[in-house]
Amino acid sequence: MNVLIVEDEVAAYDNLVSILASIDPMMEIMGNTESVAQTIRWMESHPKPDLIFMDIHLSDGSAFAIFTQIEVEVPIIFTTAYDEYAIDAFKVNSIDYLLKPINPKDVMAALTKFKKWEAKDVNQYLAQMAQLKVAPVTNYRDKIILQYRDKLLPVPITEVVFFYYTDHKTSVMLTDGKSYPLRSQLDQIYATLDPAEFIRANRQFIINREGVKDISVWYDGRLRVNMKTEVPEPIYISKNRASEFKQWMERV
Repeated sequence: MNVLIVEDEVAAYDNLVSILASIDPMMEIMGNTESVAQTIRWMESHPKPDLIFMDIHLSDGSAFAIFTQIEVEVPIIFTTAYDEYAIDAFKVNSIDYLLKPINPKDVMAALTKFKKWEAKDVNQYLAQMAQLKVAPVTNYRDKIILQYRDKLLPVPITEVVFFYYTDHKTSVMLTDGKSYPLRSQLDQIYATLDPAEFIRANRQFIINREGVKDISVWYDGRLRVNMKTEVPEPIYISKNRASEFKQWMERV
């Protein structure tokens, strides 16, 4: 069986690979992608795997964005640390839904279910997946409304340096160095932004291309992005996404 693992956390990837190897030593891991964009490119340039293990919460947004851009003709076992996505996952008739931290018994049960699928089950699954295809967003937001005391402040999106998420709280940093709290999650925010100007750097940050001061190349292949304003913690781009990030920065 050939498997693609869509996962942006190294520890979670290593854990899943170890579990799969213990269940079926003959299973081949064809690849590991970490983002929506990287997964799309991989699937467009590689033979189809037999099965995909896919984390829903990826480094550049929700994995469900993949289905709006390409046809995914492969059964999927979803994985995530957030059970709020369960309903969305089952809407696409997933084989199973594994909540992190993943344990071997759950993986075994999911694989057993997959192996019992017949041709009609696969066809029904693919039909469900096709229903997710929608027109891409072209009208991106040009302003963001911020609450300050008893006022609402309309701020041009060009004045945003980055969005940041930690401890279940989201904030936005502006070019003047001021930070404001937001109620929306990064997935929701990123879906409204122009991907030519903003990128989901990792789970914590969405950054504005114009807010990047410079980029440091680390010994292990990662990139550290240095912004024009102070950041609450260093911004790293994983080795797997370094090429994708450089192309995004160079885009005209």
